[in-house]
Amino acid sequence: MPRTQRVDIGNEVYHVINRSNGRSTIFETKKDYELFEELLIVGKEIFEMRILAYTLMPNHFHLLLYPKQDGELGKFMHWLTTTHTRKYHTQTKTVGGGHLYQGRYKSFVVDTDEYLVTLVKYIERNPVRAKLVQKCEDWKWGSAYRRIVGTIQQKKLLADLPSTIPTNYKSWINTNDKPNDLVLIRNSVNRGVPYGGESWREKMIKDFNLGSTVRSPGRPRKV
Repeated sequence: MPRTQRVDIGNEVYHVINRSNGRSTIFETKKDYELFEELLIVGKEIFEMRILAYTLMPNHFHLLLYPKQDGELGKFMHWLTTTHTRKYHTQTKTVGGGHLYQGRYKSFVVDTDEYLVTLVKYIERNPVRAKLVQKCEDWKWGSAYRRIVGTIQQKKLLADLPSTIPTNYKSWINTNDKPNDLVLIRNSVNRGVPYGGESWREKMIKDFNLGSTVRSPGRPRKV
């Protein structure tokens, strides 16, 4: 099957996901997580990438990125994944061990306002839904930790959101996701369609030849 055309235009927000090859664990030790976060810090400076939210899970990651220039998303992600693969194999003494990721990353353009805020919550609650922790801020390897208990320096990794998150952020982020929100986000990921309002989504699909929407997504796979 031909690859879906990838949107890579500046000043749009993107939900980016990549998973390990064979769903094997690539973030296992503290050093594994720290290595990737160090690369986020370096990459942010090299590419002037605005990082709005992120979560590192044992076998995959979620990023919410806001590039300034056309083509910068692809450049940033190519650098991030190739550099991470090389440094990971060096750190774990597995040089020559094959592919680290299952393939190219997936990216989905995101509408702003309530959709963006909902996606921040979805990304930051991943460890809670996976029952790795009870509260979002207990998972050290994500933006919720940095927002709530991180140092001033740690918070500098995160750019200002183009939408306003609730003033009661800590309690809001620790309440359950709405079931319909999970369905729509997982439909975006599994069907490869933009995440946002229906008219905006249809426009993006038409403008960038992204395929047709699925109005009855059924039971989505968990991501």
